[in-house]
Amino acid sequence: MFPETVLHTDRLVLRPFTDADIEDTRASCADALTQRWLPLPRPYTSADATAWCTSVSHALRESGDGIHFAVTDARAERLLGTVGLKKTDWRARVSEVGYWVSPWARGHGVAAEATRALARRLLADHRFERLELRAATANTASRRTALKGRLPPRGRPAQRGLRP
Repeated sequence: MFPETVLHTDRLVLRPFTDADIEDTRASCADALTQRWLPLPRPYTSADATAWCTSVSHALRESGDGIHFAVTDARAERLLGTVGLKKTDWRARVSEVGYWVSPWARGHGVAAEATRALARRLLADHRFERLELRAATANTASRRTALKGRLPPRGRPAQRGLRP
């Protein structure tokens, strides 16, 4: 299993979910755009958010399936979204990344920045071989995040100018 950890970027803190995240998680997951792209309960209730923040997200780490982070603003500490790993294959050293961004944080590069931080941790510190990101073809925001969040191949600088 992944160790429980906290990651930092210049703007963000990626940390385990707590009960302080319940209301922002409920509002984010009840949002129509979030609901459109993710297989979440409908309606998404406070009970669903409580379960996610206090037990489900932690149980996924403890099972070895992956790890899920609350993405917060480094200064205000408000929940901005989540990024996490799932379907982790420890023998093949492969995992899949997923994310959502709260409505009040969209359009500011939060998902790309959080994905890069998590990817660096997975590929460098845990020596994984591959990180997969799946985005619905019609979900243009998620596809843009995939391109912005990518890391350069080992030993080579990042390419610029690619478009979704």
